[in-house]
Amino acid sequence: MKKHIVEHFKKSDPILFEYIAKVDIGTFHKTEDLFESLCDEIISQQLSGKAASTIFDRFKKLFPDGKITPDKVLKMSDEKIREAGTSWAKVRSLKDLAEHVKTKKLDLEHLRQLPDEEVMKQLVQVKGIGPWTAEMFMMFTLEREDIYSHGDLGLKKAIQKIYGFKKEPTKQQVEKIITKWRPYRTVAAQILWKTLDLK
Repeated sequence: MKKHIVEHFKKSDPILFEYIAKVDIGTFHKTEDLFESLCDEIISQQLSGKAASTIFDRFKKLFPDGKITPDKVLKMSDEKIREAGTSWAKVRSLKDLAEHVKTKKLDLEHLRQLPDEEVMKQLVQVKGIGPWTAEMFMMFTLEREDIYSHGDLGLKKAIQKIYGFKKEPTKQQVEKIITKWRPYRTVAAQILWKTLDLK
């Protein structure tokens, strides 16, 4: 982790800072291919990391050269995608994403230049992409440094654990804590996820 980010947490949040030495956040970056990455995020919704990566690997194997494109997704039968282990709702979502990208309703490369709010606005137009999926995409694929996801259960659990809340903290309580992390809320989230593995 970059020294200036460590210093930022040391000053702004001593509780979170204590965990930096205990966890290895490694690299969270997924892929340069924005379409493949969004397919991965859709498939990963509401699944554990292990289950998500198993199903995504099966999905990727449906493409002989391993290259997932909007055209190929649209030509593939719903049943074939379903057999990889995705739900019917996710099949519809993958097809809708492919349609949006093919017809240029969603210009993926252009997303790199847009502010966070605009990226969110563009992505949630796709059936089955909500704030959580858009936030994960901004964190891991676009590598934005200041994203936090209120809808992520792991982050809620981690905050409850390390800040000593007896029950799940409210959005206001969470907001009070995460404001201190700006402009590095993505890095803080990565630390939080890793604290869940600590005994």
